[in-house]
Order: sequence, then C-alpha cells, then structure tokens
Amino acid sequence: MKIKYLATLISAAIALSCYGSSSEPVSLPRPEYPRPQFERKDWTNLNGEWSYTFDFGKSGKEHGYSESTGFQNSIIVPFCPESTLSGVGHTDFINAMWYHRNLSIPEDWDGKKVLLNFGGVDYRAEVFINGKSLFTHYGGGASFAVDLTDALKYGENNDLVVYVEDDVKSWQQPLGKQSRRLNSYACFYTRVTGIWQTVWLEAVDQHALKQCRITPDLDGNQFVFEPKFYNVDGSSKFNIKIKDGNKVVCEKTTPASNSSFITAEIKKAKTWSPEDPFLYDIEFSVINKNGETIDKVNSYAGMRKSELRNGVFYLNNKPYYQRLVLDQGYYPDGQWTAPTDEQLKRDIELGKAAGFNGARLHQKVFEPRYFYWADKLGYLTWGESASWGMNWTDKVAARNMLAEWHECIDRDYNVTSLIAWSPLNETWIKDVDGQRNRLTNDLYFMTKNLDRTRPVVASSGGHHAGFTDIYAEHIYVQDPVALYNQLSLNSNGKPWIHHPKESAEYKGECYMIDEFGGIQWNKKMDAPEVATEDAFWGYGQAPQSLDEYYKRLEEQVNVILSLDHIAGFCYTQIVDVELEKNGIYTYDRSPKFDVERINRIFSKPREQARAEVEQMLSTRKEVSQATK
Repeated sequence: MKIKYLATLISAAIALSCYGSSSEPVSLPRPEYPRPQFERKDWTNLNGEWSYTFDFGKSGKEHGYSESTGFQNSIIVPFCPESTLSGVGHTDFINAMWYHRNLSIPEDWDGKKVLLNFGGVDYRAEVFINGKSLFTHYGGGASFAVDLTDALKYGENNDLVVYVEDDVKSWQQPLGKQSRRLNSYACFYTRVTGIWQTVWLEAVDQHALKQCRITPDLDGNQFVFEPKFYNVDGSSKFNIKIKDGNKVVCEKTTPASNSSFITAEIKKAKTWSPEDPFLYDIEFSVINKNGETIDKVNSYAGMRKSELRNGVFYLNNKPYYQRLVLDQGYYPDGQWTAPTDEQLKRDIELGKAAGFNGARLHQKVFEPRYFYWADKLGYLTWGESASWGMNWTDKVAARNMLAEWHECIDRDYNVTSLIAWSPLNETWIKDVDGQRNRLTNDLYFMTKNLDRTRPVVASSGGHHAGFTDIYAEHIYVQDPVALYNQLSLNSNGKPWIHHPKESAEYKGECYMIDEFGGIQWNKKMDAPEVATEDAFWGYGQAPQSLDEYYKRLEEQVNVILSLDHIAGFCYTQIVDVELEKNGIYTYDRSPKFDVERINRIFSKPREQARAEVEQMLSTRKEVSQATK
C-alpha cells in the first residue's frame, strides 16, 4: 500500500502546478483550488492519505465506527476505491464504507465559520466530527459544504469520519454509466464509490459571502449579480470589481444584502466565444462597518448569450453551428476523477484539435475544474445529470433525482462555456401516478425556473415526452445514403423522430443530432486491463482499413452538415472508454488516427459538405443504375 501511495504522489506531482494558495505541499494529489469561480486565498487541501474500512454488512455504526480514531487500511483521496490511483483497486460492489482523517484546526480560526467542502461523494455521505453526526448529503454529482464550527476542538486533534452508502442495485439513485453487474459490459463501466473529488477546509468570517450568481446580460452590456451571505448585519458593504487584465472596468459597492440584484455596466463589453474566449476577472469583497475587508473571493465571468431563435442556435446574437463531441469523463486510472488538473485541460485541447467547438458532457456531472478549462480555452459544454440507473416509477428515485439536479444547476450556473442543460438521456419514462411523463416535465420546468438563460434538452436522444427547447435525436445508421434518407425532412416538412408514438409532436423546436457515428476502431493502448463480460464494441461493422474508416466518417459528417434543418451535431465519442472502442483517441488519450485529417472532417464548411453529399448521391445512383 505504501508503494502505491508513493507512486501516486510522484505521478501526480509531475504535471502539476498549484492554482491559488494552499497550506499543503504541491505533491498532494489534485492540489489546485477546486472551485475556481469562487476562490479564497486561505484554504487547506485535505487530499492525500486517509484511512478507511469497508462495511459490507452496514453494521459500522453498531461497531462504533463513527467515533473511530483511524482505520487499518489506507486510501488516497480524492480517488474512488475502485480506481488504481486510490491505492485500493477494489472493483467488486461496495455498498458502504467509512473514511477517517485527523484534522488539526489552528487556534486563530476560533470565532470563524469553519467549512468542510466536498467536491463530490457518491452517493449518500454522513459526516461526523469527534463522534458527532453533523450532516447527511444525497447525490453523487453535487458538491456540498458542512459547517464544522460548533463541533471542533481548536488547537487540538479532531477526528473526521465520513460514512458512505452506495447501493447501485437500489434503482433509486442516479448512476450514469456505472455497471450494475460485477464487470463492465456494453456501455456500462467500472463503478465509482465514495469520495471522488477534492476535500478541503476554509475558515470564513461569520458574515462572509456564501454564493454569488453572475448573469451576463449582453444586450444590456452588463453583468447582474445576486449575492448570498452567511449572515447579514445591516452595516457591512459588498464590493464588486470587474477587471480587464489589470484595468478595473467597473466597480460597485452596495449594502451586503441577501435580496440584492446588482447591475454592473461594462462599456464596449468584450464577448466570450470558442474563437475568442475572453474572461473578465472579478473580485468580491465584504467590508465591515470599520472599513475592514472581512472576506475576499476571486472569480471570473464571460459576456456570453445562449439563445434559440426559430429553431436556430444563436451565440452572442449570431447563428452558431454546434460541432460537439460526446465526453463521458472516464479515466483508466481514476474512473470519474482525472489524475491531474493538466489532464482536464488536455481533454479539452484534444477535442479542439480534432475540430470540435464543444462537448456534450454525458451521464456525469463534471467537476468545476473541467468547466474552468472549458471557459479559459473556449469550448462549449452541455451539462447533463447521471440520470441512468433510476426506476422512474419510484417516488424516492424521482425525489433523489430532482433534489440532486437542483444542486447541480445551482453550482454550475455561473459557468460561461455551459450553454445548455440536459437532465435526461434516452429516458423512456413510464407512468407515475397515472400521469405519463410527469417527471420529464417536472425536470424541464424546474430547470427553466432555476435558469432562464439557457436552452433545456429535456431528454437527449428521443422520447421527448412533453416540453423541450431542443429536439435532440440519436442515430447510429452507418451507411451515409441511408443516413441521408432517414434524416431528410419528410413529405410534411417534419424531421425524423426516433420514437414518434412515445414523443410529443415536433413543433418547430431547434433540431439537433446529438449522438451519431460511434464507428468502432480498436487500437492497443497503454492502460490497465478491465474485467468485462463482452469483447470490445462500437456501432456498426468495424471498417476493414483506415481508409474505409476515414471514408465512412467523412460521409456521415457530410450528411449531417448538409441538412439545413439540423442545427448542430454531437459525435460519439472523444475517447474510448473501457470496452467501448469508438473514440477519436484511445482510453489513455493517445491518437488513433491522423488528428489533422480528423479536424478537417469535423470542421468542414457546410457548403462544401453539401456539394460532396450531392456528388456522393449522384455517384451512388449511377452505380445503382449500372448494376441494374
């Protein structure tokens, strides 16, 4: 175990540079500040070696584990126990486990609010300090914080214990692509249990800033801020500075109030786009009645507008064609957790290098650091829940889904690159309480009420049961002529619908193909072997040569680009995942193809694609007639 731990620290330290300031050494795994749109200077990273024990009988509380001072086994946080980077590598089912770590709280933190932050814990987490239960959180994709203040001993050792339950066979919790069988199979992969994102401590003033929504208003050349404070005393002030580099372009000071809407006008505002991802730096300060700054938070935002007009997607008031790629956010050594921050950045660079201007983030709520790099590098993103794995006729499952999705929207509202929400994927929801598709519409309206600035795809991939802003369909027809015939408008001028009997009538919504392709091509990779029930797979018959692969790929992409009623696409997928071998890159992110050639295919002008499709159809027709 010690050898694995040292190896993990060495490998993590190679590519890392520290983002922000931490009291911990940079050799810790994932040392960067985990919440870059709400960053405080003083914080303590709790990643690294913790102790743990499994609790397959769920009898740990009876054994007194909540009062533990340490367990026998070691694990590297923030990596899940199924991963190799955790030093555990236990890939069988883990229905419950316990973590322990010592906390030493500085005496000068006494009188402040001490917050324990978790980026993500799958699925149910109960937090204990010195044997006292403080908080229970449900939801593997949502971040949360626990106020430790009243339970701590300052200047002394404190015992932090986290109890986790993760019942993937319950049908009551979102799983995403986690396998409900022992091994991976089809498009279901190695499970993720427990802590899988950074854990950290912060001490803040009792009147500190808790959250601040930032809404870009491009048409008004302004940002709108909605702050929330832990406590309001009626005398503190809230200061906002917006910077373009070192230049302050706007500054506002208002009373620190939880009911404020603060507008900050930016003259000649610079917009954010994938082609020019400009971001404004923002400083939030809370100032008490004596003029002292009692809290300071660094943030950023882009001036960006995401809108649909008459079935066309507009970015910053201009038509914009989305060329997306499916990204499932899995890693050979970390499962849901990237081994380094640099790897998150590289994933986006790989997508851009292949000709994509964004990604549909699939069946997983991605961590804030991924969105940070998407914002910085200029890469559109769709936010999606890990909705698979639920029994939608179960009221507890529905409640779990609604509550977690609410938290996820709230956490990622400020993300500049995020231009659409998609709560469900290929979800054929049956009757609940006699009302067909009630939950689909509940999710749609809840999402719209929480965020009116972004389009909502109620259920990606068909079965658009009720309301949706984007009518998104999945199609894996491999022959380009058959694909063209199927996706062309019918005699009534309506587009192809995968499940017409189960879906609401198409009413002119924005129409997109947000999954297609998936062409399989297997290439040996340098990555851990994964126990699977099946051999590798992809969609359609595997091409017999690289030339055949390129030809099939280009003809499929040409078809999508050539059809005017299709407002954008999402290709499956950016990297192979375990036994699913249809990525542009291997699972370990090495190239499978000539990336420049791939880029030319996906970034091709639509006019050129139309001409090539016409030529293809003409050639096919001539060949068919000659054959007859």
